Amino acid sequence: MSLPLATLALASPAVANVPEVPTDSARTYVAARAAAISGDHAGAAELYARLAQGSTDADLKQKAISEAISAGDMPLALRLIGQSPDVKSIDARLLLVADALKRRQDARAIQLLAKSGNAADLSFWEPLVRSWNLAERGDTAGALAVLARVPRNSAFSPFVDEQSALILLKAGKTADAEAFARRAIGNAGAREYRVRMALAAGFAATGDRPRADAMLEGISGDTSAIRRMLESGRLSGLRIDSVSEAFAEQLVALALEMRRSPVATAPVNIVQIARFAAPDNSSAAVLLGNFLAGGGRIDDAVKVYRSVPVGDPLKTEALDAEARTLVDAKRFDEALALSLKAVQPGDASSDDFARLADVYSEMKRHNEAAAAYKRAADLSSRNPGARVWPLLLLQASALESAGRWPEAKAVLARAMALAPNEPLVLNFLGYAKLEHGEDLDAAEALIRKASELAPDDASITDSLGWALYKRGRLDEAIEVLQRAAAGDPAQAEIQEHLGDALYTAGRHFEARFAWQAALATADEQDTQRIKQKLEAGLTKATAAP
Repeated sequence: MSLPLATLALASPAVANVPEVPTDSARTYVAARAAAISGDHAGAAELYARLAQGSTDADLKQKAISEAISAGDMPLALRLIGQSPDVKSIDARLLLVADALKRRQDARAIQLLAKSGNAADLSFWEPLVRSWNLAERGDTAGALAVLARVPRNSAFSPFVDEQSALILLKAGKTADAEAFARRAIGNAGAREYRVRMALAAGFAATGDRPRADAMLEGISGDTSAIRRMLESGRLSGLRIDSVSEAFAEQLVALALEMRRSPVATAPVNIVQIARFAAPDNSSAAVLLGNFLAGGGRIDDAVKVYRSVPVGDPLKTEALDAEARTLVDAKRFDEALALSLKAVQPGDASSDDFARLADVYSEMKRHNEAAAAYKRAADLSSRNPGARVWPLLLLQASALESAGRWPEAKAVLARAMALAPNEPLVLNFLGYAKLEHGEDLDAAEALIRKASELAPDDASITDSLGWALYKRGRLDEAIEVLQRAAAGDPAQAEIQEHLGDALYTAGRHFEARFAWQAALATADEQDTQRIKQKLEAGLTKATAAP
């Protein structure tokens, strides 16, 4: 009887430790696949590599190379590529380019990027290498001329301003760099935060502090910590100052674009190559960790997050991502230990306490979450210009979940005083009043104002529909709740509210459709209530809260 793949992966010492490999090729291939499926990409790479030795099977060689890159074992991947000149995959070529740039072999990198035969066309990146090659030889004008000639329809065109700014900063020409830098920020998309930080670090390195500060002006929220890092020179690690670092950033941009594609394949290999090209790129490390976590490789993700050193500007982001990954994996004890450790130092930040509070909330330890959110809000309020109301909103939510409504209401009053026209605050306070049966006129007025400020927010539209339902205005309620459900059909709470309203209006058949939709995404505590409604209809005991 044959063993299942997962069983073979656990049973075979070759998967766990690699040195002992089944002598039979078929069994080795199955063990390699099992290792890959179970997340042991390093073991899979070794197994595929041994199979590929002496083989003429290009697909087998590519599997070995791909698994080695996925595992971050670049020496193995490069060795396999050297043994497999017939492999022309994109990730293999990109790894060779990254290796050449790290070795300062720019001509070799350009040759690898050139279009050749049926291989994918990567020649649009040639101007990147040519311009930085000139810049590193002191020919800034020549470097800018190369970038200026990039065709508008080139895949590299959106990055010309960014590269021009970075090259001018390398030459210390800050006044000339500023216009390019501002246009680069405008074109950065999902990379805006990273681009701002890199440009700020570049201006700071030249001694131009005013322009460095200006690069941070568009970052939302409290930037005091970032500015302190800038003052002390701790942003220097985010500077992009070489061709290999610039190429790594291009790979990060490619990975983000791939993530948004219809295929939505997590481009782990691309980000692994980016980290190889620029090992100190903490932005690439956090992105890689996120991709690994999304693919179920939790331990690999945690290892990558922890590779971001203490003192790095993105260490807080790495800790947030690690805690979130552990919570999502239901590894609450580890997430809590991580978060508690971060608040032990005397200089623990608002972010550190907010992270701890998030973990407590996920663990349903609402009283402790409320206390931690309060510490986070208190610390944040010491920084001029900081947005404190989101933390107050989270504190109020934790207090409400802990059954401490009078205290929650007092905290919400503080949030309202700070952000009187913030839809989330208005909606939260209005909906909480509805749940507690307090002043329904005021509750509806708060929610209506929130809906006017954020008409496309399905959750707020749902609150308005529920307020109308609570006040007995069924026809209006159903119309508004249907609009909310159309805006976010996957939100269980909206579908349950709609079902309750439809049932109350005597439209029992439609109500069951809505409840069935709610059941698809409801959490554990709501599932039983919805099932009871599907079986016996709406009662006081099964009504949505």
